This record gives sequence, structure tokens and C-alpha cells, in this order.
Amino acid sequence: MKFFIDNCLPPRWAPALSALSEIEVKHLRHKFHQDISDVDWIQKLSAEGGWTILSGDVRITKSLHERQAWLSSGLTAFFLVKGWDFEFWEKTSRIVRWWPKIMEQTEMVQPGAGFYVPVNFKSGKFEQVPLTKTPRK
Repeated sequence: MKFFIDNCLPPRWAPALSALSEIEVKHLRHKFHQDISDVDWIQKLSAEGGWTILSGDVRITKSLHERQAWLSSGLTAFFLVKGWDFEFWEKTSRIVRWWPKIMEQTEMVQPGAGFYVPVNFKSGKFEQVPLTKTPRK
């Protein structure tokens, strides 16, 4: 299991989550040039295989080209929903709380699934990204 964190989330999360969970976690800035397009990094990760995405960019689920790239990639993805705009330490504490559930969910699903990560941990449930719904333009 290995995770990729996109450019919308803090680069410091990758080594911290990697150390806490003893799995590979890479941030976009440590794997690609920081101005790479979403479509390009999604395609490159797909070619490598085995990655799960953690993204702060819900637009990937809606933008026509990005959504098509993600859906065709076969990569499982977790998207932080609107409302995750906390200061660094609050946001970090929340993702650490969600992290075991994210890893567990990744193990349970077929590759290519997508989930929205709610702000509030009390629900303890991910909402699945509709895979057949036509994206908004």
C-alpha cells in the first residue's frame, strides 16, 4: 500500500503519515514538478500502479478531463470535502484521526473507488464518489 498526497495538501503530511503508519506516503512535490497538471500526475501514478490518492481538490471529481483521467486510472482516491480549510495543526490532527480509516477502506475496496472524507469524524463514514454521474462543467 502506498499513498500519494496532492499539491493542495501540506507536504509535511507525507513523511509524518509515512512514519506513523510505516507505509510509503509521497507528496506531489517530492515525486513530480509542483506545476504538473492533475491529468499528468494521475496518468503517471496509474502507469506505476498501486497508489491511493489523498487529495484536497474535489474538482478532480467534477472537471471533465480530470475526472476522466482519474476514473480511467484505476486509482482509489480520497477527497477532502469543503470545510477542511482549517489552520495547519487543526487540519493535521483531523487527518491523523482519519488516517487509520482511510488505510482500512483502501484495503477493503476494489481499486478505482473514490470517497469524500467528511470534516467531522463523529460520523466515521465516507461518502462514495458517484462513478457514473456526469460531472458538472
